[in-house]
Amino acid sequence: MGSHAPQTGAVTPVGARPPGGYPRIGRWDPTQVGNAAIIITVGARRGVPARGWVIAVATAMQESSLQNLPGGDRDSVGLFQQRPSQGWGTPAQLLDPIYAATKFYAKLATIPGWQTMPLAEAAQAVQNSGDGSLYADDEADARTVVQRLTGIAGTPNCDVAVGPRGWVAPVNARIVSGYRTPDRPNHQGVDLGAARGTNIHAAAAGTVTIAECNVKPASHGCDRNGNTEIKGCGWYVQLDHGAGVSTVYCHMLRKPSVAVGQRVTAGQKLGIVGSSGNSSGDHLHYEVLVHGVATDPVVWMRAREAPLSIA
Repeated sequence: MGSHAPQTGAVTPVGARPPGGYPRIGRWDPTQVGNAAIIITVGARRGVPARGWVIAVATAMQESSLQNLPGGDRDSVGLFQQRPSQGWGTPAQLLDPIYAATKFYAKLATIPGWQTMPLAEAAQAVQNSGDGSLYADDEADARTVVQRLTGIAGTPNCDVAVGPRGWVAPVNARIVSGYRTPDRPNHQGVDLGAARGTNIHAAAAGTVTIAECNVKPASHGCDRNGNTEIKGCGWYVQLDHGAGVSTVYCHMLRKPSVAVGQRVTAGQKLGIVGSSGNSSGDHLHYEVLVHGVATDPVVWMRAREAPLSIA
């Protein structure tokens, strides 16, 4: 997960070409990066998760080095070297990067379980090339390009957009109980009403300082729903972000996905939403601590351009 660090000043490809053109990213020149941006934009507009963007970009890297080639092996053309004789479209259509990317994603969507497949397996299921294992060679580069252009890492556990200041909402859900409200003056965070099993993401890069079950009585345990008579956060995680800032994530369904001492990056999966500990239903309790003192998470996250949903 180390490659998931947020990129400040990232270019968002969805929409118009950025002022000054696309940057060079590693060995990929601005024209090649621009073609990757087209592929990503098509995926985003079709509602394809970021993992699909990485698969598509890696495929085009392997097939054409992200160049819109007028020819190739046999009758192959374009970014994906798709073949008119195999029903992909006419040569003129396949030389349109938007058309070619659209066809790629349409075929990818028909592959059961593609989001959790190894990249090479998913790409080969679409392309049916001579040696599908070669697509794996470009996965790291594709992930880097996607992240630099969008701020999204594009892995099964990290498909969230990190904001320009390196913060991201831990879940996308309505606030169902606020910070220190009149009826709950001692409520030190906010409750986000995400559904059971929803991935919980690290709000920013940091180090895991706590990953445990802390219910009282301990005999109740955390591998079942809690209730309002139980004390504690249930399964929970605390992260240290440096400069005295920590975040807390409570009531996970099961043991966290991370361990004490582990470095995590913004958007990395920490666990899943549940109702363990002092809880009356599925939700994420989220806190922000500054030098150990709770502060309003809504205000904090808004100031860091990663607002919590309040709709």
